Amino acid sequence: MPDIHTEIFDFIPEKSTKSLLERISHNGIFNSATDIDLTNPGRLFSQLRRDTVLQPVIFVGAGTCGLGAGAAKTLQAIKKYLETKKIAADVREVGCIGLCSAEPLVDVQLPGKGRLSFQHITADKVEEILDHLFDGDAITTVPWEYLLGQHRQSHLEPWKNVPYIDEHPFFGPQSRWVLANCGVIDPTDIDEYLAYGGYSALVKVLYSHTPAEVCDIIEKSGLRGRGGGGFPTGRKWKLALHSDAEQTYMICNADEGDPGAFMDRAVIEGDPHRLLEGLAIAAYAIGASKAYVYIRAEYPLAILRLKKAIADAREYGFLGINILDSGFSLDIKIKQGAGAFVCGEETALMNSIEGKRGMPRPRPPYPAVSGLFGKPTIINNVETLANIPSIIQRGHEAFSGIGTKNSKGTKVFALSGKVRRTGLVEVEMGTSIRDIVFAIGGGIPGDLAFKGVQIGGPSGGCIPTAHLDIEVDYESLKTVGAMMGSGGLVVMDEKTCMVDMAKFFMDFIQRESCGKCIPCREGARRMLEILQSITRSRRTESGRDALDRFKGILNLEQLAQVIKDTSLCGLGQSAPNPVLSTLRWFKQEYEEHIFNRKCPAGACTELLTYSISAEKCTGCTACMRKCPAEAIMGKPKTPHYIIPDKCIGCGSCLEICRFGAVSAR
Repeated sequence: MPDIHTEIFDFIPEKSTKSLLERISHNGIFNSATDIDLTNPGRLFSQLRRDTVLQPVIFVGAGTCGLGAGAAKTLQAIKKYLETKKIAADVREVGCIGLCSAEPLVDVQLPGKGRLSFQHITADKVEEILDHLFDGDAITTVPWEYLLGQHRQSHLEPWKNVPYIDEHPFFGPQSRWVLANCGVIDPTDIDEYLAYGGYSALVKVLYSHTPAEVCDIIEKSGLRGRGGGGFPTGRKWKLALHSDAEQTYMICNADEGDPGAFMDRAVIEGDPHRLLEGLAIAAYAIGASKAYVYIRAEYPLAILRLKKAIADAREYGFLGINILDSGFSLDIKIKQGAGAFVCGEETALMNSIEGKRGMPRPRPPYPAVSGLFGKPTIINNVETLANIPSIIQRGHEAFSGIGTKNSKGTKVFALSGKVRRTGLVEVEMGTSIRDIVFAIGGGIPGDLAFKGVQIGGPSGGCIPTAHLDIEVDYESLKTVGAMMGSGGLVVMDEKTCMVDMAKFFMDFIQRESCGKCIPCREGARRMLEILQSITRSRRTESGRDALDRFKGILNLEQLAQVIKDTSLCGLGQSAPNPVLSTLRWFKQEYEEHIFNRKCPAGACTELLTYSISAEKCTGCTACMRKCPAEAIMGKPKTPHYIIPDKCIGCGSCLEICRFGAVSAR
């Protein structure tokens, strides 16, 4: 293969080439248009990578997490500052680099110097930071709590005494394949994606490999589906390639419905062309000329950037009819889902694309044999497809060379919950849960004890402290009743009630059940009712409620097993997992709720007992006046007390007391 940039540049249509050159010459990347050397595309794209800049460039993290933290106001403040100070600078919006807890993130690259990254830069801090930077004394005067680090750029002069961002505890242990460009490039600019080697993998397969060879490369890499079951991707593709159908479909499943999961959204917002390139290679490998991206409508920014990426890729000739004069054609359509969790299941997803209600189909036949519109169909999720370009570029040996024996490559996790550093984490398979939570995530805030981590969303399971050192691996996670799933990773501390957590997931699952099969529809609802009874106070019971409560508890595990064995689809079969895994590892906590009507974590409000400290109570009567049940007694200026039989556990006394006299346990 020739130089990848020369190869790509030769294929770009003439009108797009002229637009690219005009943009380069007017953005301060070269001194003038006469400096542009058309015979040296590598240098052109080097400038788009900003190996050197002639004027300051300011990058603002404008993914959903950044915008939620106030990045839009930060961006507005930056533009106003530059206009007021009459400073010529290039302002670029980038996606999420992964460290969501540090948003809004702002990077600044000055001529001749490396790119600096700053954290928590809200609009009110913009002037302070930029004043220091443009006065030339940034590092000695900028408050260090804002400085995240500098990017490693060997050809530029580094900032003295500033750590590199790849040495930061959050980024250092990571291995970035899928997230390599996120937070670095402008996701709306196809030229920047090209500058980082984008679409070179597509050119390579179209001109150097047959579809069967591409399937072989992916199979040898060991890539397994990153959306749930972990089926070998290359083997899956071959099922469709070897069919005799006149039409084959490729589908990208971007219907990310798990609570606590945001990997797909961040990848599409930060690097949409990587997904499109992977999708195009996959379509070529299975012989598909039509592809769909099924994405939830609740991701408006991701959809907007994906539409722009598709339009730009089509203009540059990477999508459409006769791509790059190779004879291969591909049309990609976006299908917006209505947010139903069940549409993450592949057969329900296909029903939705066909305009039907999103409900699972019996299998077999499997989608690779009879899928969308009855034709062979391959469905991969965003992370799986985003791995494809790098595997083609670096070779299957590089990918299979990391990870464990049966789980190769990396995995992206959405790290959230009770952990100091939340965000997107991409680690090699085989990394321990301990390293993810404590080394990368920084551990539990407030010096509280770690209790467990829910991995894989509602379909996954809980991993307790005793198994913190278990490796991230498809097989190893199953041994503790968990699964990789989509990659949501929710950390819980000692104040988390595991019964309440299981109740939350069961409430989500029963609301999201499509209702087609009775075990899932009725079983999930009944499991939720049993969990609700476990966290219920005696004062709300009457008649046979207490007896029914114990009967339900006795049948809980049996009911869970029936649901697993008889539900139609994978979502129904995994619905009881949150209950089964918490029962397995936190049985004593269930027993405290069942027999003693106590919540050790103090999270189940109905089981809390309120009391007033005679030493702290001043007799102000505020709690007595606020109590809706008239359960508080006492005279003014004398200690008050609560009558337990009358207390309804509303907690209003705790909220109104200004002296800390009321406690709940």
